[in-house]
Amino acid sequence: MDATLQDLFRRLEQLNTIGTALSHERNIARLLENILLAAKAITQADGGTLYRTTDDGRHLRFEIVRTDSLQIAFGGTTGEPISALFPDLPLFGDDGAPNNSLVAAYSAIHAETVNIADAYAAAGFDFSGTRKFDQKTGYRSQSFLTVPLKNHENEVIGVLQLINARDDDGSVRAFSDADRRLAESLASQAAVALTNRLLITQLETLFESFIDLINTAIDEKSPYTGGHCQRVPVLTMMLAEAVNDTTEGPLAGFTMSDKDRYELKIAGLLHDCGKVTTPVHVVDKATKLQTLFDRIHLVDTRFEVVRRDAEIAMLKAIAAGEPRDAAEARYAATLRQIDDDRDFLRRCNIGGEAMRAEDQARVRQIATAYAWAGPDGLRADFLSADEVENLTIRAGTLTAAEREIINYHIVATIKMLEALPWPKHLKNVPEYAGGHHERMDGKGYPRGLTREQMSVQARVMGIADIFEALTAKDRPYKPPMKLSEALGILRKFAEGGHIDPDLFEVFVRQRVYLRYAERFLDVGQIDEVGG
Repeated sequence: MDATLQDLFRRLEQLNTIGTALSHERNIARLLENILLAAKAITQADGGTLYRTTDDGRHLRFEIVRTDSLQIAFGGTTGEPISALFPDLPLFGDDGAPNNSLVAAYSAIHAETVNIADAYAAAGFDFSGTRKFDQKTGYRSQSFLTVPLKNHENEVIGVLQLINARDDDGSVRAFSDADRRLAESLASQAAVALTNRLLITQLETLFESFIDLINTAIDEKSPYTGGHCQRVPVLTMMLAEAVNDTTEGPLAGFTMSDKDRYELKIAGLLHDCGKVTTPVHVVDKATKLQTLFDRIHLVDTRFEVVRRDAEIAMLKAIAAGEPRDAAEARYAATLRQIDDDRDFLRRCNIGGEAMRAEDQARVRQIATAYAWAGPDGLRADFLSADEVENLTIRAGTLTAAEREIINYHIVATIKMLEALPWPKHLKNVPEYAGGHHERMDGKGYPRGLTREQMSVQARVMGIADIFEALTAKDRPYKPPMKLSEALGILRKFAEGGHIDPDLFEVFVRQRVYLRYAERFLDVGQIDEVGG
């Protein structure tokens, strides 16, 4: 077998390897870069440019520029900006006529490969820009191979332009027919890979936009908890990356691929999607008597009626012959008791960490302490049974029934997510999102899972969910908590079997809490944290 045939077989094998590699690349910038680098390698070109057609189909946009001998590298993964240096190439003039003077534009417009042995001797194309570049850099642009990238619908989605094919001794030569065929084959594979990647990216963007739509609906329902749906995914990924970077201890074996990261990101965004089913008046319940409005004002009205009745009773007593001083003194004492009871109920209505048993008993005593006639004229308790139940809530502002309604959101989340036909790379989303209210000791909800039954990702999300709720500054029922307080509570949770102690140790050691705080908390919340 002669050297030329061996070289052709070698390059064909290289082409097959490149095609496989392109089909697996998820990052579009890296994919574009790999396409150009592969084309340069397979044709032994010194330089090259990859263009993509703009959305309006009227321009070619520079994506990647490489020239090895000049050490030029723009676009792709280099981080070097390209748009400011290389403006878009127009495919059509102002009059709508095709721009056939530029070889890259010609290739895109006519979907044809153009092979030029020497740009300085070529007729029919405008290489003035090339000559200016050569004059400025001392380069000599000679051979050009320009290949259109066509998708499955035979539409041109880009152009691959290669410059200065080189022999083994480094001398510049024209691109051969074998170079052209290989470049066209690569361009075909590259176009398929790029089109597939763009389609997948568009579907992912659409899917994430739909998730944002759900979270926006939750935001619109409740301005107090809407931000939670945005912050928990961020904190989840922060902690997951910290665990991924851990090289020692029980979590040293945990690693994430790009697919794993995307799966966890989606789970984080959807972790509370079931809240679309939660009634707004329960989510936003800022006081114990709040429903669609705060019913403490109804209680205030009753107190005003009781005050009026006390005044009428005093005047009747005086009219009946009771000494004025005695009647007025009794009236004044009644008013003081009314005002004291009213202020007490107002304080109870606010809610807090823990209500004393004696305060609960006083609420029940007030409920029957005053004579009160309902709308039907019959005597009724001053406070209804429902009002007593709410005003004697031990902690917070929710009754047991309302907590069940709130807790149901995770059941709804699991039902919604398990009903979706998840692709293989997202199959764990329901488990990750549905486990953030479980506990390590099996006392969580809704399934009572233990630590061993949960993935690391679900346990990570559990910590993120709690820490965000503790430090949130937009809740109507509590002031924002300082870092030291929140970490103190989390530490107790770790010691008490609520959250994963190993993950909490990473959370603290890697200062994940501080990086999150610097992004989302008020300056006044960021205090000194002890060891």
